[in-house]
Amino acid sequence: MATRRKPATRPNRRPARPTGDHQLIDLALQGGGSHGAFTWGVLDRLLDDETLEIAAISGTSAGAMNAVALAAGLMDGGRAGAQRVLRRFWQRVAEASPFHHLENNPFNTLLGSHTPWMQALLAPWQQAAQLAVSPYSPYQLNPLNLNPLRDILVETVDFERVCACHKTRLYIAATQVRTGALRVFDQSALTPDMVLASACLPRLFQAVEIDGEAYWDGGYAGNPSLMPLITDSPADDLLLVQINPRERARAPTRTSDILDRIDEVTFNASLLKELRSIALLKRLIEEEGRPGHHYRNPLFQRVEALRLHLIDGGASLSTLGAGSKTQTSLAFLNRLHDLGHAAADQWLGEHRPDIGQRSSHDIFQALDQ
Repeated sequence: MATRRKPATRPNRRPARPTGDHQLIDLALQGGGSHGAFTWGVLDRLLDDETLEIAAISGTSAGAMNAVALAAGLMDGGRAGAQRVLRRFWQRVAEASPFHHLENNPFNTLLGSHTPWMQALLAPWQQAAQLAVSPYSPYQLNPLNLNPLRDILVETVDFERVCACHKTRLYIAATQVRTGALRVFDQSALTPDMVLASACLPRLFQAVEIDGEAYWDGGYAGNPSLMPLITDSPADDLLLVQINPRERARAPTRTSDILDRIDEVTFNASLLKELRSIALLKRLIEEEGRPGHHYRNPLFQRVEALRLHLIDGGASLSTLGAGSKTQTSLAFLNRLHDLGHAAADQWLGEHRPDIGQRSSHDIFQALDQ
């Protein structure tokens, strides 16, 4: 007779501490191309709050890049070190832009044309370049598989520090091409290739091979993946930073806008599905009417304790258009950073007292979406 296997045990979880002392919070960082600079701004502001301790981070694509930069910096200078590495990473992204020198020449600086109209001037050329190469795959356009993000990661992020980081935990999501399944990479053996796999858009880059398997952007299967935070992190408060717009005012009619909206829907689908599943499970637990009950499966206890929070960057970023996710000028990235910093500052002002007490975002909204 086969023996029944016991559920896997999870690390002991500590409750959030009272206001005034350090309180634990998890971060779920969505991907979205250069719009990830918004998340950089959010992290920059959260790191200023010394009463918050980031217990764990789940990141996908640009969210994964932010996560490893933060973890490496924490191990090399604490909060200030994390802010320094994050800034350096995004500065290097801007420097790698083919338009970087055009934007930063002395003539443009003198005229103060660093931001809005320079973006308007460059946008048609960037769109034309994308249109010209759209019929070709990255295997045709880039047979040597060159990826500037690899050099940027290696230069700015110390992966030995990331793997050894004991100040936060990381969960990096990618999508297995062969099966379409979610793969969450283990922090203890994290490599630049795993982060590049999490950010591998198949229309721009060749699939990243790890241990004989090909991987694409994690946004297709988990953007970001929430379950590792719920099951493995010691925190009960989870802050989701969402940068892909959930809604658009009107249906797109142009081909480029249609394709952009398809991408937005696709990269939100896995997150919405996971939120619905968690909301449904939480509702079923509440309807049982047994608060604080000791469940045989620890997952029920973790979901019951979960407090959800949201910084919705997609609402403000939607005015920029999906095409702006490939813009990487320093002025543009700094603008996104400032938007994220302001959004986090407003969120802390309104909801900091909620951490450790209650959800500031209604997770049951997911059941209606």
